[in-house]
Amino acid sequence: MAKKKVKKSDRTTGKSNRLSYGGISSRLPGARTASGPAGAEGWRISGELILNCNCTVFCPCVVSLGAHPPTEGSCKAWLAVRIDDGNFDGIDLSGLNVAMLLDIPGLMSEGNWKAAAYIDNRADQAQFDALEAIFSGNAKGTTGLLRLLVGEFLGATREEIVYRTEGDIRSVTVGRKVAGAVQPVEGAVPGRDLQVTNTKYWMGADITVARSLKGKVRDFGRVWNLDGRSAEICQIEWSGP
Repeated sequence: MAKKKVKKSDRTTGKSNRLSYGGISSRLPGARTASGPAGAEGWRISGELILNCNCTVFCPCVVSLGAHPPTEGSCKAWLAVRIDDGNFDGIDLSGLNVAMLLDIPGLMSEGNWKAAAYIDNRADQAQFDALEAIFSGNAKGTTGLLRLLVGEFLGATREEIVYRTEGDIRSVTVGRKVAGAVQPVEGAVPGRDLQVTNTKYWMGADITVARSLKGKVRDFGRVWNLDGRSAEICQIEWSGP
């Protein structure tokens, strides 16, 4: 079967170094620095993140910071970010969505991840480049750990990304590549999310425990069904470098 051609402007590829750490936390060396190298652009994004992986509920990485193995031995995951407010060196990122595919062979903290980014097709070229820099880890700061742990960055692609919230259910579609929906696990107090709080998890300190209602991924030779598996919801405040 002939390979689908992707325009150079729609997909970029690159590779990152591989490095192991004992835990994936907001204090990971190199992930967040007080100042970047000369010419490094400042950035910040706030909004909401959802993630669905193949672990049984609940993924141990949130508390163990990647030191505990995934429940199935390896990690297959997708995530999506709704950017409510964002800026990269004066470039407005507000209102855009981003998604990622993550394929991790074992302990998250041992690296050798494969990752791909999907950038909102409403982004202009400057916004696309800014979001690729952030979600590849090259912009350092909160997402800088991706530079350390991703052994192969599969590229960044423009896609139509739809992020919806209906009641407590978050749903996402990424073209025909990802179709997902997650819902918080019910807690003892009605209407109050079941949360793991005050963590050092790099995505955010307070994580809502959730389960996927749908988790379908079809891209880069991967066909995953993550329905009913672990999920998480997190309000994010990320910045760099």
